[in-house]
Formats: sequence, structure tokens, C-alpha cells
Amino acid sequence: MRLARANILSRFWGNLGVITLSSPSIAIVGSGPSGCYLAQYLRKAFPDSRISIFERDPVPYGLLRFGVAPDHIGTKAIAQQFERLFKRDGVEFIGNMEIGKDKSLRELRNEFDIVVIATGLNEDRSLGISGEYLEGIYSAGRITRLLNSHPNENSEGILVGSNIAIIGQGNVAIDLLRLSLLDSEELRSFGVTRKISDLMGKQDSKTISVIGRSPIEKAKFDITMIKEISKFSNVKFTSDIDYTKIIDEDSKQRSEAINFLVTHSPTNAKRIVNFYFGWSTLSFFGSNRVAGVDLVSKQKKMRISVDTVYTAIGFQEAKSASIKKSEHTSGKFDLDRGFLDDGLYCVGWFRRGPVGTIPVSRADAKHVSDAICSDYYSKMQGKVEIR
Repeated sequence: MRLARANILSRFWGNLGVITLSSPSIAIVGSGPSGCYLAQYLRKAFPDSRISIFERDPVPYGLLRFGVAPDHIGTKAIAQQFERLFKRDGVEFIGNMEIGKDKSLRELRNEFDIVVIATGLNEDRSLGISGEYLEGIYSAGRITRLLNSHPNENSEGILVGSNIAIIGQGNVAIDLLRLSLLDSEELRSFGVTRKISDLMGKQDSKTISVIGRSPIEKAKFDITMIKEISKFSNVKFTSDIDYTKIIDEDSKQRSEAINFLVTHSPTNAKRIVNFYFGWSTLSFFGSNRVAGVDLVSKQKKMRISVDTVYTAIGFQEAKSASIKKSEHTSGKFDLDRGFLDDGLYCVGWFRRGPVGTIPVSRADAKHVSDAICSDYYSKMQGKVEIR
């Protein structure tokens, strides 16, 4: 621990009286939900500490700002509580600073007593199949960043047709389905720019196929996400669920949510949404632009004609990431506690992988904050002034 740089003194009661400890200086790399929640907890634990959050983007909040669907206003409003970190709680935000590129992690560790990596995993996973790079195939991350006006994203080369396939059946896939059913004016009401809303919000005859390799009992979407879809009118829903094979209660609730959409939708609607469960994507076909997708389920095969594909099968660490998890998970690391090395920790998706909602990120930040505080006080016990 680099005690020479620790700043203002703080106190707590020990067995022998008032024990005076120096407050550690803390750097958090990444300003997404996990990083901001962590800053909240550490500010409460160390009210006098210097706490700085470093972010490669010019503005904070990461996934919360650029990865949450623009119509999920309640979730995005969480950013308002984070604003108090910088306006009231004395946490320093340093944007346009990519640690590992503009400043090395070693330099940062020399400058601060405690460094926490909260950079997340922000590259879309690839399917690794033939035709994946045809024109008309777009990753969920790119589309969501466009909808949220990410400063480093642009719509060059994007053309959204009227026959869309969404590969994946997690919450991100359902987000894309819901957003695809909003018209241009509705998208603009949620802050989407006119250029992107006109691109994404065409509401002529449209067919959307939502394709997942998991059967309904293993589908990743939350039931509440499906219930949000039921608000749309003039949409016909279909599904290939075999209801006779639904046994467990959780699967029953999922299938009932889908079945409600199907049975309560008009049969003559101009917009059609088809749910396919248990189908793996074999390949995409087309000359320059995608024209269709080949699927397989057990011994059955199916070909669907499409002109646009959104892939939403999860996220991974980018190959170009300036800080790589593999470089810090050797030796005495303990990922369960978020511990990587003396004075070096990690939180959020960097720690546990690309799973979990924003509330999960909050609990994760509390867990790692407790570990940081415990380690710090343990290390300091032999270096205290007792009065």
C-alpha cells in the first residue's frame, strides 16, 4: 500500500481507543453502473478520500447511458443519483482518458493507493458462422449505441429493411424487438435523433423473426419484458412452442406470456412477429447483402428469408481492450472478492462476466466495496497511531 500518497486522516474506534487511519486515494476505471455504485459505497466508507473515476468516453455512465434501451426511462433515471457523486460528493470525473492507452495501469497504481477496474465487457459476441459479415447484419451493441447517440458510433452503411431476424432471446433481443415496433415519432419522443428514428422506425409491412437456440424453458428473457410487448396494436404474434411439453412452473409462466401475445393479437395485422424456440443458426446467405438465414433444430432444418439481422447473443471482452482480464488473473487473485493484486480490484462484468442487470451490479459493487474496506483496514492495523 502506498501510504506516502494517502491523504486526509479519518478515525474509528478500536479496542485500545481512537485509532487514526489515513484515507486511501482511490481510482475507478470505468464510469458505468458498477463503477458509479462502487464510488457511492466507497465515498460512505472513506468520506475524506480522493476518489477519481476515469472514463474513455467524454461523458460518464457507460452502459446506463449507451446500452439501456432509450424507452426504459426509469432505468436511465438512475443516472440522476450518480450525478450527485460529481456535484455533491466530491468524486472526480476524468473523461476522454483510456487507462492502458492514454495512461498505463502501472502509472495509475503508482498514483493511487487503490485502483478498481470497472470497464465491463462491451464487444458483441460473434456467432462464428458462414455469412456473418454480410451487409445488413448488425450487432445489438451497435444498434443500441446508435439509438442512444454514442459519440463514437455512426449509421454509415446501415439499412433497415422490412424483414428482420433477431438472433437471441435474452432481454437485449426483446429490447430490439420492442424498439423495432416503435414508429419514428415514438422513437424521437425517447430522445432518438431524427436520422436514426427515420432509419429504424419505418412502419410499413414488417415481419420480425425472433430466433433462439434455447427451448422456452431455458430462454433468457424476463417475463416483464414480454408483457411490455403486449401494448402494441396491429401486430400479429406467432410461436412454435409445444405447450404439451411444458412441465415446470417457470417454463409455464414464460410460455403463457408468449401465448398471451399470440392469442390476443389480430390475425390480419400488417406487422408480424414470429417466435422460434430451440433453433440454432447455421449460416446466413446472400451475395453482398444478407438474404436469409438457415436454421436447425434437432433433425429439422428451416430457411427464413430476411433482409436485416440483429445479433443479440451476449457480450465479451474486446480483442482491442486496453486492460485484459487474462493479464490480471494469475498468482494470488481472488475473483470472488474482486481482488486481483495488492491495491488492485475489479467489479461488475469485468469480475463476473457479461451477466446480470443493473440491480445486480449494485449488489456486486457493495460486495467488492466491503472486500476493499476489509483489506484496507486489515493492512493498516499495524501502521496506526493510537491515542
